[in-house]
Amino acid sequence: MISFRSSHLAVPLSLAALLFASHASAQSEHVAPATEFAKSVVVKWISDPAVIAAIKAQNAKHAALSEDEIIKLDKQWRAEVDAGDKPLISAVLGNDVSKFLTAKKEEAGGAVTEIFVMDNKGLNVGQSDVTSDYWQGDEGKWQKTFLAGPDAIFVDEVEKDESTQMLQTQVSVSIKDPATNEAIGAITVGLSIEML
Repeated sequence: MISFRSSHLAVPLSLAALLFASHASAQSEHVAPATEFAKSVVVKWISDPAVIAAIKAQNAKHAALSEDEIIKLDKQWRAEVDAGDKPLISAVLGNDVSKFLTAKKEEAGGAVTEIFVMDNKGLNVGQSDVTSDYWQGDEGKWQKTFLAGPDAIFVDEVEKDESTQMLQTQVSVSIKDPATNEAIGAITVGLSIEML
């Protein structure tokens, strides 16, 4: 058993415990409302038959896609972000899922900063805004939802959004096929911390 004889250690240990509790509290301050938003609002969006159908269609279309082909598509997307001609980005932004997500973002009145839906490989199916990349499969938002199972919810750290300069977090949720209850994709929703 370790015993501390010097009483001067009590203050730093108490301070450390207080700082740890404060940090944990700060983290939970955004986690709880983001999780509640996911359970009460986002789950309704991802149960829309058109969203499910679009993900299933893209999963079928991309079933034979290799990792090299995924990386090539992602590089194409990244190049298109700053290019004048944007065939891949335009195709995704112009589809019905993107229009649906854009409407949901606008209905949220500033609480939602972005929304995007991913397939079973982590590729964008639809989105409210242009993302910096097309492939999310190498990120926690997809790995901690789709790979974790059909009921997974993941709330990321609070970060400053470079484009809006607002503090935001992202909540990501697995999307499941109601017919099989298996994960078929995932959704990520950016949430304004001020609005939360």
